[in-house]
Amino acid sequence: MDERRQGDPRDRPGHEAPPSDRSGHEAGVALAVLGGLLLAVVAFTTPWRELPPAPDPARDFTAAQLARAAAFDAAVSPPGHLAYGLGLLFAGLLVLTPLGARLLGRLRGPWWLRVLTGVLLLTVILQALRWPLGVWYEIRLREWGLSTQDWAAWTGDRLKSIGVSVVLTSVMVLAVVALARRVRRWWIPAAAGAFALTVAASFVYPVLFEPLFNDFRPMPDGPLRSSLLAMADRDGVPVEDVLVADASRRTTALNAYVSGFGATRRIVVYDTLLAAPRPEVELIVAHELGHAVHDDVLSGTLVGALGAAAGAVLLFALSGPASRRAGVASMADPRAAGVLLGLVTLAGVLSGPAQNLVSRHVEARADVHALDLTRAPAAFVAMQKRLATTNLSDLSPDVVEYVLHGSHPTAPERIALARAWARLNGVPQP
Repeated sequence: MDERRQGDPRDRPGHEAPPSDRSGHEAGVALAVLGGLLLAVVAFTTPWRELPPAPDPARDFTAAQLARAAAFDAAVSPPGHLAYGLGLLFAGLLVLTPLGARLLGRLRGPWWLRVLTGVLLLTVILQALRWPLGVWYEIRLREWGLSTQDWAAWTGDRLKSIGVSVVLTSVMVLAVVALARRVRRWWIPAAAGAFALTVAASFVYPVLFEPLFNDFRPMPDGPLRSSLLAMADRDGVPVEDVLVADASRRTTALNAYVSGFGATRRIVVYDTLLAAPRPEVELIVAHELGHAVHDDVLSGTLVGALGAAAGAVLLFALSGPASRRAGVASMADPRAAGVLLGLVTLAGVLSGPAQNLVSRHVEARADVHALDLTRAPAAFVAMQKRLATTNLSDLSPDVVEYVLHGSHPTAPERIALARAWARLNGVPQP
């Protein structure tokens, strides 16, 4: 006899009634409202300015630099594309076939334990399939001098990243299955919970999750620290400190970023950046201050939260056909963890190009802010050249890569922006 049928009767097919016409209509209205709010927030918080056309990269980069960037892109693209495609294929199989239901149908125990174990099992399977591709990618980074990790450190970072993903995904999947087992209109608490979880994660991520991957220390006293704090004060951004991350233990790449908001707002500089000329470091931090001035983390969190809430409602609307395709009785079935995992993955892929489009405009606005604050377009151009050559950035990505993965303008686009700013502000063009 099937062990599952001896347990909780809600595991049996047909326990969860399909959405009624009324509940389906209500969900449709809610989805339209959330979608409208999402589009409104994106429309009003994104600086929809056309970026100046990028010049020929050969104007600013030598033939050797262009060849090196192209060769690096050719070296890392195969494992990167294969890992991307494998994740997409696995998600598609979970959504469109009974693969997930068959795998998770072998699990035993209380429904909640089967959900958690199911998420872990499917994640382990996917990561095991992708692990050789990650090794291939890491080998390429080492060959090109971008990775400084040994295999123990690399494995530790990868396992920690997988662990964080499993925890967050398990919370989401467990909540959906639990609500589907108890509430007919489960999209209402699911949408509210998705919104709240996204906001909470954005607030606590800097203090709970970032320290798992890096150690942070205050920037030492000195001219650079003083100038950065003075610049932040001049910009009207309350910054108590600037932190330095020990990024050099895993990479030679240069970077800085801002995360969190309110009490958890942090401006973080990679320790690999400290050897750069001070005007260039100031420009990078000025860029990050631009994100703070325009509340980019806050608006990004709001967009993400609205998107998560809309996704929960859309999931309810798709629950009937998705369940049938995946071979489960309903979203109340613990085996639905597979289809939920697949749908979340596909949603991330499908929304990626739109997120990148918004991100490129937001990053360009932060560049303009840095130029307004420092009035140093020549140093800005020098900084962009240093970042591009050190990080081996793709200087002329094809359209597909630009749409799927381009979260920032290219280095030539950012250099063109600095020259356009110089013309408009009567400053000599670099």
